[in-house]
Amino acid sequence: MPHMQLDYVILGALTLRRLSGYDLRRWMDGPGRFIGYGVQLPHIYRRLARLVERGWVDFEVDPREGRPDAKVYRLTEEGRAALLEWARSPFEPSPRAKDPDFTLRFFFAGQLDPAIALDIVTTELEYRLKAHAESGAMPLPDAYDPQIPELDAAWAREVHTMAHEHGYAFGASHIAWLQLTKARLEARLGR
Repeated sequence: MPHMQLDYVILGALTLRRLSGYDLRRWMDGPGRFIGYGVQLPHIYRRLARLVERGWVDFEVDPREGRPDAKVYRLTEEGRAALLEWARSPFEPSPRAKDPDFTLRFFFAGQLDPAIALDIVTTELEYRLKAHAESGAMPLPDAYDPQIPELDAAWAREVHTMAHEHGYAFGASHIAWLQLTKARLEARLGR
């Protein structure tokens, strides 16, 4: 995961409650696993140290009986401003349909304001509708010229068709969810 994305995962999680690095990792393995970001604990601690250096988070030491003391991190005013600036910045969908940046943006920026969530969903929906329409029109090659004796051209085409159908079905499912979510957000905003 790029460093800046992990920074916003950390900042977004700290909007919900104060967390130690260990608690943050447990959250990422539990309820946060659906955002699609899994990182090791040492990496989390390195990013937390950088965020402290930048003034975006600070911490208190929490004494633990029979265990090492824990640093419990919280968002600073500078961290809040950085998170809000990122949340309000334009969202650009990735050509990769399963890119976790959408989920990250929707989850952590969208939690701040329904209008931000609606903007992210609308942008993603418009992009995916266009990409989906174009992908459905992409024909597979009519003929294959096997370069190794183990490749059966007819079977290869069949596997490629199934893989294409899988991608198309995922795209259709994602679009359906985006449409439902957009309608729900518009209702919430009275639009």
